[in-house]
Amino acid sequence: MRLAGRGDRAAATILIERHTDKIYAGCFRMLGNRASAQDATQETFLRLWKNAPRWKPQGAKFETWLYRVAMNTCLDQLRKSGREISEDAAPELADPAPGPADNYFAGEQRSAIDDALSTLPDRQRLAITLCHFQELSNIEAAAIMEISVEAVESLLARARRALRDRLAPMQQHLTGRMSDDAITNAN
Repeated sequence: MRLAGRGDRAAATILIERHTDKIYAGCFRMLGNRASAQDATQETFLRLWKNAPRWKPQGAKFETWLYRVAMNTCLDQLRKSGREISEDAAPELADPAPGPADNYFAGEQRSAIDDALSTLPDRQRLAITLCHFQELSNIEAAAIMEISVEAVESLLARARRALRDRLAPMQQHLTGRMSDDAITNAN
């Protein structure tokens, strides 16, 4: 980051290559739309380049700072758009060679989870995205969100409860195999 702050494009390129996939995934979870997630990811890295000279290593961890920039960018986009999530956003499927029926049910599950996530208040969705989908600790999520760990835990508890309530009626339809733990964790 120090090298990028001095204008070293190669160093900035390494940072971008190293972090793009996770930042994009987080943005997609927050925004629910590929184009918006790509825009937010690009804006995040533009801000990285612009702010690199002022970044101080004694502050937040670089990854924590970068996630904060990304999630703030997403929240800005949601505010500007009035939280309109595109319905034509195709669900992202993880495909380690499952059969057609598995693909169908995985798509149904993903779609149901994405729909349920889109109904959460922004801060709850952000907490779930950071802790469950980005696999950050509650401490890291608290630093990114600039709130206490206890506040993150409260947001997570409320989000899990809302997701469980929203997904419970669909449990049998989704696969007949989806466990309560999967609904609770929405992952």
